[in-house]
Amino acid sequence: MSDLSPEKPDTESPLKRQLRTIIFGTDTPAGRYFDIGLMVCIVLSVALVFLDTVEAVHQDYGHIIRVLEWVFTLIFTIEYGLRLYCATHPVLYARSFYGLVDLLSVLPSYLALFIPGANFTLVIRVLRLFRIFRVLKLLRYLSEGNLLLKAMLQSSRKVFLFFFSVSLIIMVLSAVMYVVEGPENGFSSIPKSVYWTIVTITTVGYGDITPKTQLGQAIAAFTMLLGYSIIAIPTGILTAEISQEVGRHRDLRSCNQCHKMGHDLDATYCNRCGCELDKLEAPHGKGDK
Repeated sequence: MSDLSPEKPDTESPLKRQLRTIIFGTDTPAGRYFDIGLMVCIVLSVALVFLDTVEAVHQDYGHIIRVLEWVFTLIFTIEYGLRLYCATHPVLYARSFYGLVDLLSVLPSYLALFIPGANFTLVIRVLRLFRIFRVLKLLRYLSEGNLLLKAMLQSSRKVFLFFFSVSLIIMVLSAVMYVVEGPENGFSSIPKSVYWTIVTITTVGYGDITPKTQLGQAIAAFTMLLGYSIIAIPTGILTAEISQEVGRHRDLRSCNQCHKMGHDLDATYCNRCGCELDKLEAPHGKGDK
């Protein structure tokens, strides 16, 4: 994925073209080193924000962290300015996802001069690590991500129906526990009982509210066992949809040598023995003879 638009005619300076190649490109050594250096700066700047929330570190090294934060802010400000300068269409870049994230990554430091505490929003810089997809050429794996997304969309209605059913079960169990245990045992309201039921049914079990009566403990045991069964259902639904989606992306060609089936649709050779596969036949339309 590139932040560039189609090239303009050669009316711009060589410096601008070279900067564009370095900043927006990853096919040259200079561009790759620039992006890797940028990733290192982003990780370090986010790590400083995390460390500054530790009281002991803030007291001993807070002034050093503030100086380093401003160093990184100046680096990112200069980088953002250079991107605007050498982008083929600066407005399109500024309105893009990466452009907005780049801008938001430098604004908090300047806002902190007028709004105390605003610098903690610097953690938004972690979003800039999405650029690693360009640096490491990971876009080729987006097809697998699309497959997972399609499977999730295909199973959305089933999952929604499942969670709706679980919500009804939670409300019933919550009302029962409120009646059985009552406010004297910590179940002071039905919403409080809903909280206990969700914590129990998900097998988290904080222990801040516990049933005291024998009947309440029996219901709690039933809720725990029910939770183990419930957790597995959405996983099974999604797994089934993924299997079906994977099947749609496979063909039924059989290898002439090892007879393996289920190759990718664009496969030319068998992924087991390397034998060349028969070419896929084009689908016949209704008007074909």
